[in-house]
Amino acid sequence: MNIHIPSIFITFFFFFFLSTTLTTTATPFPPKSNGTNFIRTSCKTTLYPKTCIKSLSGYSSAVQQDPGRLARVAIGVTLFKANKMAQYVSNISGQADYGGSPRMAAAVHDCREVFGDALDNIRDSLRQMRRLSGSGEDLRFQLSNVQTWMSSALTNEETCTDGFEDTPDSGVKDDVCGRAVKVKEVTSNALALVNRFVDTIQTP
Repeated sequence: MNIHIPSIFITFFFFFFLSTTLTTTATPFPPKSNGTNFIRTSCKTTLYPKTCIKSLSGYSSAVQQDPGRLARVAIGVTLFKANKMAQYVSNISGQADYGGSPRMAAAVHDCREVFGDALDNIRDSLRQMRRLSGSGEDLRFQLSNVQTWMSSALTNEETCTDGFEDTPDSGVKDDVCGRAVKVKEVTSNALALVNRFVDTIQTP
């Protein structure tokens, strides 16, 4: 699978998405502090609230106090970070010194593959979030796709780190796993915020 996506493209796509979100609203934004407080409160429902606040607080003006917008932004942030991780693993897979360890080489290769799959899942999720329409059960059904894809992305990311469990300690192992854990945290948080958005949807 070819997983190389230029970072500049991901950056452009994400911030284009945010600018679209900002320019299509018909109501004025409330004070920035309200959006920040909303993000802080929402992040308390995630497994990694400190990471959540740090990664999302800069988007309070775009989020306002809308759980749907917060979920979309969280997925966009996740896509950006996952893409950087995928590029990193792809780059080192042919360059790293594995110390003659076939298991280490296999773990890096597998990590590259599963992060490619995770990227597909996250891209599909963001695409679906931008196309949401309707209300009630119909909206919940659309979001169930996002929940499935983000869960799959998280599973793929966990598969990456699991693959290093039986490998010898090394700088490569520490670096890959350390970076992967950070991506797993934002992915987990994004999924939690999607779930929180789903819980706000009223059905007849």
